[in-house]
Amino acid sequence: MIKLPDYHIHTLSNGIRVLHKQVPHTKIAHCGFMMDIGSRDELPHEQGLAHFWEHMAFKGTQKRKSFHILNRLESVGGELNAYTTKEKISFYASVLENHFEKAFELLTDITFNSTFPAKEIEKERGVILEEMAMYLDTPEDAIIDEFDAVVFQNHPLGYNILGTRESVSGFTRENFQAFIDRNLSTDKLVFCSVSNWPLERVVKLAEKYLGHLQSKTQPRERLLFSTYQPQTLVVEKAIQQAHCVIGCPAYPLSDPRRLTFFMLVNILGGPGMNSRLNLAVREKHGLVYTIDANYATYIDTGLFGIYFGTEKKQLKRTIGLVLKELKLLREKPMGSVQLHTAKEQLMGQLAMAEESNMGFMMMMGKSILDMNTIEGLNDIFGQIRKVQANDLLEMANDMLREENLSFLQYVPN
Repeated sequence: MIKLPDYHIHTLSNGIRVLHKQVPHTKIAHCGFMMDIGSRDELPHEQGLAHFWEHMAFKGTQKRKSFHILNRLESVGGELNAYTTKEKISFYASVLENHFEKAFELLTDITFNSTFPAKEIEKERGVILEEMAMYLDTPEDAIIDEFDAVVFQNHPLGYNILGTRESVSGFTRENFQAFIDRNLSTDKLVFCSVSNWPLERVVKLAEKYLGHLQSKTQPRERLLFSTYQPQTLVVEKAIQQAHCVIGCPAYPLSDPRRLTFFMLVNILGGPGMNSRLNLAVREKHGLVYTIDANYATYIDTGLFGIYFGTEKKQLKRTIGLVLKELKLLREKPMGSVQLHTAKEQLMGQLAMAEESNMGFMMMMGKSILDMNTIEGLNDIFGQIRKVQANDLLEMANDMLREENLSFLQYVPN
């Protein structure tokens, strides 16, 4: 039996929560801040600002220049990194456990004390514009992000996390400060850690470096997504291969059907080579190198999508094969052996994902911010075991109807 890994939550007087999981015998400490702020919190003229802030956090604080930030952990074999999503920003680090305090202090510094030097903004602006160019030259990445805009249209969830060339070209220090002042609240950020340290030592560091910060709570109303119209968009590009994404909005994070749908998507096009799409399109017909299905959740909606790349002359045929697999899921219930295999496969994948201490740290922070709890594997496994073939059939008919799908195609010109 897999036991729920122990974790602890300590709330500081200013409202910042400290999440810690003690793992005996590990020599590595993983730690970081996760904030309930993302690209969907940008105003229209701020597109790309959250991601730009992620970059600028490494470019100078009240007591450090960029070199000193980058060298602080690298010089002891550690790693410092960050990421931005639609709803989250995280600054995190991995170090030998004896350098835990050094990582904690540095992460606090870049999260709360960035100065956004004008010279560094100009340099990083060029870096991000190059990042955009690289992404636009990679159609398999670009089409997935552009599909967000097809489904969510002009809603903030449809914004590209990188922003636009126009928006990124105009950001100033005042823009960063206004965005942070409007969105950063002590009750909407957590410090997460996984190491062999006992909770008491971690809390002592948290009091030392975070305890003096003033409590700041402010209401923030995210614009909820509610209007969807299926779209079909074909874009000609100077590329060799045709690329396609097919999908639609899906269940939000709070929907109890979320896990069942995740299981259905895993059966359809999950990471296993035995997914239905991989077997039908790649293994049987040899039409693609990669084909997969994904499901992302947000607080008010979700996004389901199938991606593949193929020869231009095979595009129509490949779309037909994908739609055939969706139809089979809508019309033919799974047999008992198939259902059992699908459950075992998903449970194994989830258990292996939780083996990563870094992954568990990230999951802790996101779960607490989104749901104020952390689901244990036993609870999740119990939900998976209860899924019946008819549950999947009903869900396929609810979510995978052809008339509800949007299509985005990149075709060689």
